[in-house]
Amino acid sequence: MSTEAPAADAPQPEHGIGASLQPADAQAKTEGTFPYAADLWAEGLLWAALLRSPHPHARIVSVDTTEAHAMPGVRAVVTAADIPGDAAHGRRVHDRPVFAADLVRHHGEPIAAVAADHPDTARMAAAAIQVEYEVLDPVTDPEQAFAAEPLHPDGNLIRHIPLRYGDLEAAGEVVVEGLYRIGRQDPAPIGAEAGLAVPRPDGGVELYVASTDPHTDRDLAAACYGLDPDRVKVVVTGVPGATADREDPGFQLPLGLLALKTGCPVKLTATREESFLGHAHRHPTLLRYRHHADAEGRLVKVEAQILLDAGAYADASSESLAAAVSFACGPYVVPHAFIEGWAVRTNNPPSGHVRGEGAMQVCAAYEAQMDKLAGKLGLDPAELRLRNVLATGDILPTGQTVTCPAPVAELLRSVRDFPLPPLPKDLPEEEWLLPGGPEGAGEPGAIRRGVGYALGMVHMLGAEGADEVSTATVKVQDGVATVICAAVDTGQGFSTLARQIVQETLGIDEVHVASVDTDQPPAGPACRGRHTWVSGGAVERAAKMVRTQLLQPLAAKFGMSTELLQITDGKITSYDGVLSTTVTEAMDGKELWATAQCRPHPTEPLDDTGQGDAFVGLAFCAIRAVVDVDVEMGSVRVVELAVAQDVGRVLNPAQLKARIEAGVTQGVGAALTENLRTPKGLIRHPDLTGYALPTALDAPDIRIVKLVEERDVVAPFGAKPASAAPVVTSPAAVAGAVRAATGRPVNRLPIRPQGVVVR
Repeated sequence: MSTEAPAADAPQPEHGIGASLQPADAQAKTEGTFPYAADLWAEGLLWAALLRSPHPHARIVSVDTTEAHAMPGVRAVVTAADIPGDAAHGRRVHDRPVFAADLVRHHGEPIAAVAADHPDTARMAAAAIQVEYEVLDPVTDPEQAFAAEPLHPDGNLIRHIPLRYGDLEAAGEVVVEGLYRIGRQDPAPIGAEAGLAVPRPDGGVELYVASTDPHTDRDLAAACYGLDPDRVKVVVTGVPGATADREDPGFQLPLGLLALKTGCPVKLTATREESFLGHAHRHPTLLRYRHHADAEGRLVKVEAQILLDAGAYADASSESLAAAVSFACGPYVVPHAFIEGWAVRTNNPPSGHVRGEGAMQVCAAYEAQMDKLAGKLGLDPAELRLRNVLATGDILPTGQTVTCPAPVAELLRSVRDFPLPPLPKDLPEEEWLLPGGPEGAGEPGAIRRGVGYALGMVHMLGAEGADEVSTATVKVQDGVATVICAAVDTGQGFSTLARQIVQETLGIDEVHVASVDTDQPPAGPACRGRHTWVSGGAVERAAKMVRTQLLQPLAAKFGMSTELLQITDGKITSYDGVLSTTVTEAMDGKELWATAQCRPHPTEPLDDTGQGDAFVGLAFCAIRAVVDVDVEMGSVRVVELAVAQDVGRVLNPAQLKARIEAGVTQGVGAALTENLRTPKGLIRHPDLTGYALPTALDAPDIRIVKLVEERDVVAPFGAKPASAAPVVTSPAAVAGAVRAATGRPVNRLPIRPQGVVVR
């Protein structure tokens, strides 16, 4: 993998905004000494294990824990009957039971939990629990869910959004149609999902978990345990990367129950199989599209039906559907749009928040439609897109005006004009990298090269009236600054950014970011780049308040305003050079601190016709993919991905490039290999052998050809989120390139070999 960053020779600052500051925990993570939840220990520790359902749909006739209780070393067994508080949970909709009591609704649903003095004992005791099931026929086809018997008291339909924009009778001279299917992608978090629960003397409990939203998890736990929230504390351990909600509350909650029942610390480290069974996945999606255009290729109308398979429980399906419907036309000007979107329950594994949710699925479909239009009109695919691209001031099909920078045309031209990689025939034979494995299992004569384009868009922060607020405190004493903010760094680099903000504002080089727990004010979930915006904004405001406290006495002494003073490299100077002192001298041993909040402008829910100002802001990405396809074997090698992205402002160049690379690679996995197969609702091969993640050998050359720094004036620092947009865009670009190489329709992701073989 390689990248090409624009303005690579431009000088970079050593610290503050714009510097490639190294993460503070980089050395510990490299050396393997960084403490994750799986590494934690406590005196008197017990080990937990869960019993999960082997069926996707069944009625529970009885649960007998007698044999498990009788096993030596077993200290407690808990089922639904032992829950003192709320028996259901959910970060967004409380519809998911902690333990199945009457019905099992998906494969792997928890039935009971055991605590024992050894992990093997706990697992054997869980296996010894006798459950009598009346197996029921599962509903696994989301199209059948509309007519099926209700799988949940709330019904099978989670949400329906009928978007109506423009004239229903409008029609174009050219019409193309398509049916598309997007598979189930697992977030596949690196590192084990683990947790430790420790009972407190006051009858409460502390949970040590890699939570991405600790205050919500605390409130869920308190409701489950029948405790006041102030008697439950969530301490965030090291998070080994997250591309979705990192930890499954379904195993966090049993941990606390066991700790409260036994009076001992209880630990659980999930196996990879348990992770596949427990946490949420990307929504499998069925999409039907019809595009209308005039003879010049300008879009007239888009009609679409979008069906999201939510699995057994609602989770983030409502939000995902809103994104899918709102962005169903892509970053294009569409005068008339009629979109029907549904999210339904099935007996498949639960779907939820995964990076680019909703937007990725529709991007693959609308870009396939643009390729079809280009083919029917005889136009270059990039040219067709340029005739329709969105710009600032245009209106989305939701009726919302695009007020943020939208340099979509500039992004597309950048990737289109970037030089193409050399063809294999132009290279020595020993340098050829053919599809089909390291040695190139195919024959050179069967290789076809294709070039594809895709434009993607994502929304920033929450949507439809979500209250996006974060609180931060900045303290300074003895030349050292400390940032206290409950924003969890899941790999997006918030901890590094917080240090950079304080360095930039206060001129203090040594900045520490406190570990996160729920004793701090809430900062909200770590998703959609929101901590860069909301929590970063709170840190900046608090730092500026401290700056004012620091400079006001000096300004008053010299009869000038604080605006005439500047802090650079730890020195305070005035505009005229009269005042020159260090930050340490100005502090004079005092402790300065300030607390501030950041809350972006409000949004509103989509109405009954899909209209409303639902999004705070948007980010855009353009990708050109080059692939080689063996048309006899059906294997695909991604040769190169050229990326141009709308980033607002580069805050940390090295970190930004890493985020884009990671997002592109995750998208390549969704395009080619990642599909969690669930025949009849059963997860097949829940491991990293059966579920094929792209490895370093699969990662293509990634050329970052342009980063457009057009600052969003309503965002702190003007920055936009970095990783979701390439995840959304790269699968569509790869599919387009395969389409160009083979002439096959390529209407499903991941791309199957039989779908690209040319006979």
